[in-house]
Amino acid sequence: METIIVKKSGALNGHLKVNGSKNSILPILAASLLTKDKCILHEIPKLEDVNVMCNLLSKLGAKINRLDDNSLEIHAENITNYEAPYDLISKMRASFLVMGSLLSRVNKARVSMPGGCAIGTRPIDLHLKGFKNLNININSNRGYIQAETEGITGNHVYLDFPSVGATENLMMAACRAKGKTVIENCAEEPEIVDLANFINSMGAKIEGAGTKTITVTGVEELHGTEYTIIPDRIEAGTYMVAAVLTGGELHIDNVIPAHVQPVIAKLREVGAEIIENDSSVVVRSKGIINSTDIKTLPYPGFPTDMQAQFMLLLSLANGTSIINETIFENRFMHANEFLRMGANIKIEGNTAVVNGLNGLTGAKVRATDLRAGAALVLAGLVAEGETEISEVHHIKRGYADIVEKLQTVGADISYSMQ
Repeated sequence: METIIVKKSGALNGHLKVNGSKNSILPILAASLLTKDKCILHEIPKLEDVNVMCNLLSKLGAKINRLDDNSLEIHAENITNYEAPYDLISKMRASFLVMGSLLSRVNKARVSMPGGCAIGTRPIDLHLKGFKNLNININSNRGYIQAETEGITGNHVYLDFPSVGATENLMMAACRAKGKTVIENCAEEPEIVDLANFINSMGAKIEGAGTKTITVTGVEELHGTEYTIIPDRIEAGTYMVAAVLTGGELHIDNVIPAHVQPVIAKLREVGAEIIENDSSVVVRSKGIINSTDIKTLPYPGFPTDMQAQFMLLLSLANGTSIINETIFENRFMHANEFLRMGANIKIEGNTAVVNGLNGLTGAKVRATDLRAGAALVLAGLVAEGETEISEVHHIKRGYADIVEKLQTVGADISYSMQ
């Protein structure tokens, strides 16, 4: 069993480069099925989730060719299979996004119910309700969703909640539909805009991405394209917290500052100095952390994917902080791992009361999900003694070379086989 060993490391100083966005590349890979032509993608992060999605595309008939460490070529000239099997979908929820592109391309899809991190119920009913509005018949049977249509037809779709996945799946399904589709109460995340820009570069007509209303005018065919993925705002935010937590100075490259404004605002509230440049940020801290309150919200609010990292940060603040988690009902599992390290956190429903302490103590802990795992890595950097993190596969789903990157800026961190 592979673990990560972290020892108290002092201030982190130096330069780090952020990878391409995990939450962009996965839907964009799914969208590459929309055309028979070749698509070339750049800034591909080396993540297990990317490997899973590529394996799924291969099973559906696409040919995947890695051009170099950062680039992929996808050629889905022939869709030979329209079933996304359980063994792949169960590993990663984002695999469900092939449903929209399959329906657009071959008018049918059979997709296993999705899996992913156990951070709460993330029902797919919004996806299915939207598909039904587009003249798609939906049936469920023995853990699979079967969808078929004689032709996707544009329509009005209202999402009861601004779901990122449902917004993406519906955009893909509608881009080759007959007529116009208007999707209301959409998710506004930068990754939605990135997906729309990618599909538009293939010849689609998508307007309004990044706002509450997206309009998709169907076109008959889409062509190949070459596209570069946006930087990962959650990876950037995680390393920004690392700088503040350790009282160091990190120059973080390949960042779009506009995408991390909620994180920047909260880090400034706790006392950090942050300099924003065109494609980078500099984060400086003297190690003094002020308490603050956090409420997770859909973009452009504070991201739920940064909640665990901030719970850790506020565990070492000079006061009491309140964290209100409004996106997922089961996203405080990392609190128990922080408690093992000496943190003072009380959970009351979807609210965490975090009482700041002077320090933490290293312990054996486990990554309960992707972002919790990253937060535990950061906890090990400031905890007395040694921290051993198990179930590191969760971390590798979203952070490429996190151990190697942190080593370059002064972290005492390494992999270990047990």
